Amino acid sequence: MEKRDVLYSGKAKSVFLTDDPDLYVLQFRDDTSAFDGEKKQQLARKGMVNNRFNAFVMGKLADAGVPTHFERLLSPSESLVRRLEMIPVECVVRNVAAGSLCRRLGIEEGRELNPSTYELFLKNDALHDPMINESHAETFGWAAPHELAEMKRLTHQVNDVLQRLFLAGDMILVDYKLEFGRYNGRVVLGDEFSPDGCRIWDRKTRKKMDKDRFRQDLGDVIETYEEVGRRLGMSFD
Repeated sequence: MEKRDVLYSGKAKSVFLTDDPDLYVLQFRDDTSAFDGEKKQQLARKGMVNNRFNAFVMGKLADAGVPTHFERLLSPSESLVRRLEMIPVECVVRNVAAGSLCRRLGIEEGRELNPSTYELFLKNDALHDPMINESHAETFGWAAPHELAEMKRLTHQVNDVLQRLFLAGDMILVDYKLEFGRYNGRVVLGDEFSPDGCRIWDRKTRKKMDKDRFRQDLGDVIETYEEVGRRLGMSFD
């Protein structure tokens, strides 16, 4: 497998073509950003940590029957993934109130949500990823009804698997986002799962163990990401 030209470079990841049209190289960079790119910084080891974190979680989800685009690790900061036709809709599950939910609805941070909420957002940086619903997605052709139903089902399946996983590490999976794509007519989990795209709190102290450490200048961002990984059974040596 030969890595070729860059296809796309986002805020923290780059995607490269390969000599196989069905496979891409996903590179996790050390770049970190928040607030639609207004706050940026390079954090040493971040690409390596998120790459390994994502590989670990994708493996757990695959074991549970969740179809993913992940194939295998290639290097400390790169993974081999299947080429998907990405659906421009982000699926967000919230198990505990935090972030934009609190700002939008005046809910106090830390309130347990039972049942968990499920929201959709249009993936569009220029529009700041606005909240949408299934009707918008269908009307504007972003996803078909059967795809939306499968995305919702898979997102809740992921929630069941990962809530148990994080709880075993004495952590709370507060919320997270997932992105999906089409592969041979199936809806498949794409993009990544790392502390960059979710909120994680220590179960006892409520210490924030995710990208909020960067957003809120709490410090020890990568050290905390590594702590999360080790609690889950990972090694970064």
